[in-house]
Amino acid sequence: MDAKRVETISARVDAAVSSPDSVEDELELSAVRHRPEGLEQLEAQTRFSRKELQILYRGFKNECPSGVVNEDTFKDIYAQFFPQGDASTYAHFLFNAFDTDHNGSVSFEDFVMGLSILLRGTVQEKLNWAFNLYDINKDGYITKEEMLDIMKAIYDMMGKCTYPVLKEETPRQHVEIFFQKMDKNKDGVVTIDEFIDCCQNDENIMRSMHLFENVI
Repeated sequence: MDAKRVETISARVDAAVSSPDSVEDELELSAVRHRPEGLEQLEAQTRFSRKELQILYRGFKNECPSGVVNEDTFKDIYAQFFPQGDASTYAHFLFNAFDTDHNGSVSFEDFVMGLSILLRGTVQEKLNWAFNLYDINKDGYITKEEMLDIMKAIYDMMGKCTYPVLKEETPRQHVEIFFQKMDKNKDGVVTIDEFIDCCQNDENIMRSMHLFENVI
């Protein structure tokens, strides 16, 4: 999902909150298999208001009536946003980033916690979330192979919509440049401190790695 789509989500939430009908509805928890945490708890844990959480939950429930989404469903939903490319691999990595307890499903809580960071989090919070996305095996480090896997997935997802059309070796060339800059102590891995420091001090890397444009 690109930056414009993120803005669209935010705008829809704001518009829905201002609608008289939307603010009257309460969460219909009895109809779903997974019961979300109380609104008050989610409101305290995210940057969304109670009304916004109600809007988000209704949209989530429409797509996922059971109250949770598995990876296959997540991929199907995500593929609709990138029909020109193959979004399945990137959706797999993204699903794992949202699935914070690694139980094979994304609950409404998982969804809104991640969305809160991506839409309204600080730069530090967004970079932490992005690091978690790139750290595929969740060992606290990003290897060159992990970074390449994510970059390839992004280019596969974007398909032929890029101009000029990217060459097959482009992801690897970008990763070589990024990794050399990030791996300050040359130990073959990038720590979260190295990642955040490099991104905050190099606008080109932040922009080129699609940390904000394509992270969701």
